[in-house]
Amino acid sequence: MGVFERYLSVWVGLAILAGILAGSVAPSYFSLIAQFEYAQVNLVIAVLIWLMIYPMMVQIDFSAIKDVSKKPKGLILTLIVNWLIKPFTMAFLGWLFFKVLFADWVDPQTASEYIAGMILLGVAPCTAMVFVWSQLTKGDAAYTLVQVSVNDLIMIFAFAPIAGFLLGMTDITVPWNTLLLSVILYVLIPLIAGVFTRKQLEKTPTTNSLNHFLAMMKPWSIVGLLATVVLLFGLQADTILSNPQAIILIAIPLLIQTYGIFAIAYFAAKRMKLPHNIAAPASMIGSSNFFELAVAVAISLFGLHSGAALATVVGVLVEVPVMLSLVWFANRTRHWFS
Repeated sequence: MGVFERYLSVWVGLAILAGILAGSVAPSYFSLIAQFEYAQVNLVIAVLIWLMIYPMMVQIDFSAIKDVSKKPKGLILTLIVNWLIKPFTMAFLGWLFFKVLFADWVDPQTASEYIAGMILLGVAPCTAMVFVWSQLTKGDAAYTLVQVSVNDLIMIFAFAPIAGFLLGMTDITVPWNTLLLSVILYVLIPLIAGVFTRKQLEKTPTTNSLNHFLAMMKPWSIVGLLATVVLLFGLQADTILSNPQAIILIAIPLLIQTYGIFAIAYFAAKRMKLPHNIAAPASMIGSSNFFELAVAVAISLFGLHSGAALATVVGVLVEVPVMLSLVWFANRTRHWFS
């Protein structure tokens, strides 16, 4: 685990502070960036998101899917948790906290946007960081690759319908054209580009060409993530400074969701008698999120200044320390599994 991944929450926290400071000192620059839009997609943010997503897609080897039939139970568990449990529990927790428990502290419009951001996180299973969690728990790397690959294929077809259904359930008008455009722009096109790039790199005579390419792209991914955070919090600076407790209010249900989904998946894996090197990564995939996609779609649907965009970025801040605590727990309980 590299220095950046290990201290991701620190870098994100510093980017948040930088964004708030810059947004309060020079709000006109952020307003100018917000004007670069086409079909409700901010072009600056789109470039930054692509810098994050594209290298992740290059890592995925879809030829590994042919090995699914050898150990189907772990994949079945991942798919049930990611697509039949996680999105709906996230939507329920968002409604419970922002429409009931926190209703007196958040106005109805902002509450709906926070719920929308949480839903978008819940419908986007982790793609890249799960390889780190798998490695830290001594997971089966090849099987983790299969799980991520299958989830990404399903995401192309399932993300928009599930997100649209759950957003509609929260009385939010769903702009379907924008939602479908976001899936094409941030999932389908990067996925095709990643597959094409990987095949070209695998054809080169140099055996380490793929690793070299990914190492070359890694700094750009970091720039994309941190620059996106700075922009989002710069645009939200006035709101955050006048209402700093918003970060804490959003973080509480996200924490409950992450630990709750891990518990469901981990103990289900134990009952299914899965080996630990499959059970731990399967639980990690369900617990963590493809926050890059969630951020991009939230911006496209609700705007750079929205509570939905803020909620997805808080997901970035919360995820890494929580996932590291789950890695610790998984390693300490390895003896529970055969």
